Amino acid sequence: MTADTRSEQDLHHRLKTLSDSTIDVVIIGAGINGAGLFRDLCEQGITCVIVDKADFGSGTSAASSRLIHGGLKYLETGELRLVAQSTLERNLLLKNAPHNVSPLLTVIPIFSWAKGISAALGTLFGMKSLARSRGALLIKAGLFLYDFYGSREQVMPKHRMLSRKQALKEFPGITPDIVAAGAYYDAQVKYPERLVWELIRDGLNANPNSAALNYATVSPLEKDRLRITGKDGQSYSIGTRLVVNAAGPWIDTVNAELGAPTHFIGGTKGSHIVLDLPELVTMLNGRMIYFEADNGRICLVYDYNGLALVGSTDQKAADPDHVICEEWEIDYFLEQLQVLLPDMPISRDKIVFAYSGIRPLPASDAANPGLISRDHSSPRLEANETRPFPIISLVGGKWTTFRGFAEEVADSILASFGRKRIRSTRDLPIGGGRDFPRDKASRDIWLTKAEQSTGLSRARLDELLARHGTKALDVANHKGRFTDQDRLPGASSYSLAELDWLIDNEAVSTLADLVLRRTTMALEHGLSKADLDKIATLFAPYRGWTADEAQTHINELQQELIRRHMRTV
Repeated sequence: MTADTRSEQDLHHRLKTLSDSTIDVVIIGAGINGAGLFRDLCEQGITCVIVDKADFGSGTSAASSRLIHGGLKYLETGELRLVAQSTLERNLLLKNAPHNVSPLLTVIPIFSWAKGISAALGTLFGMKSLARSRGALLIKAGLFLYDFYGSREQVMPKHRMLSRKQALKEFPGITPDIVAAGAYYDAQVKYPERLVWELIRDGLNANPNSAALNYATVSPLEKDRLRITGKDGQSYSIGTRLVVNAAGPWIDTVNAELGAPTHFIGGTKGSHIVLDLPELVTMLNGRMIYFEADNGRICLVYDYNGLALVGSTDQKAADPDHVICEEWEIDYFLEQLQVLLPDMPISRDKIVFAYSGIRPLPASDAANPGLISRDHSSPRLEANETRPFPIISLVGGKWTTFRGFAEEVADSILASFGRKRIRSTRDLPIGGGRDFPRDKASRDIWLTKAEQSTGLSRARLDELLARHGTKALDVANHKGRFTDQDRLPGASSYSLAELDWLIDNEAVSTLADLVLRRTTMALEHGLSKADLDKIATLFAPYRGWTADEAQTHINELQQELIRRHMRTV
């Protein structure tokens, strides 16, 4: 057993140790907001338990555009404080998670010079509509403000404007209807679900008295006690001083189960598709196009690990358990992309993956989902005679601002406990971002030392470093049944030794956890049924699956990939 938490057995052991005791905080929901708060509280010496009914980071947090952005579009709705916070948090993540969060050059095609100014001013001053067209003057003003708000902890260049000729040269194939383009930097998160897990792991390492469990349910017992039940049926009685409901779009459901009915959430659905279209990926060249659709909504397309990620929709919806990317959304994406890139061979058969989720936005009567605030709040339900613990619900928020949101809530919890913050998370590295080599010279030194100590090739270590950060050394030094040369038949960028390490160390419970969240294998070009068969055998020493049980798990994963992701393996 290393200093890090490892297997499911360790997570259960921690809960067993806490059983029948009273702790400080129980967090229900292990998405990005819950995980961020868990880490922050653990760093302050607060004893916490975080649980999720599914896998860590498998809900709304897995259904984002995989961007860490300052919220350029929030300037239109006058949410200037949110833009200021988002740009700061984006810059901090680029510093604290450099293995996972990286700069993304973004280009906005512009189709007019002066349109949209009056509509934007109206929206800024309270009119319930969004600009239907955004001209060069409006975009220039917006990018200037964006640079201004993003100046704190600035790590990326400022914006620039491109002439029509420059834009057409840099993006051959884009519609000639443009008059200019704006270029600026935001960021992308390559492995969002891994970042969620890293936050939880950091919290567990910071406070050995805290615990985390996926595939677990929470139900009230009596007085201040809750029953936490794992998927194996084992249950634990935990007393708590406070509950944090971080269940995202399930917040109102969880509060009702705790005897505190609420109507906090009025979510909207966001869907994405992923295209295997090399011509488009080549044209993008690592950049994102952030473009205006016919209905005025902003769409995006960018190079995501060699594929083209396209998003997103924004439709009021309220059923997070059965959300999928629908046919009309696919038609919408393909139509809008074809308008932008008229000569690109865009078609439905290029889709290799799709996903959808419900944004946990606050309840709103806004007719246009785009006008619902992306800001966050944390309403508190005080204890009463039947429920002796208060409940804090984490409403709204966005991927980029999770750390700041967690800091706000953690400070309020500390104040209610009469305690003070002992460690800031502002400059605290996340997971494999700790001691990460940030420039070519330091990276070369790191790779040279790792090559000498592990025996793996420099190219392979560079790949592991990009994927795991400095935790790559633990992966490279893993001693198990396989070597790094043992590979899957199709998804060959992952070695069997690496996958075995993930199962052994990262609370992987199911095939879906491994294929969809601890790795990006579900998006690998060559992933096949033979790969799934091989992956299932890796679980045998940890789960004791028989051949029939392994096949059942394979069948379940295949059905999930088809039903939720349009992916046939």
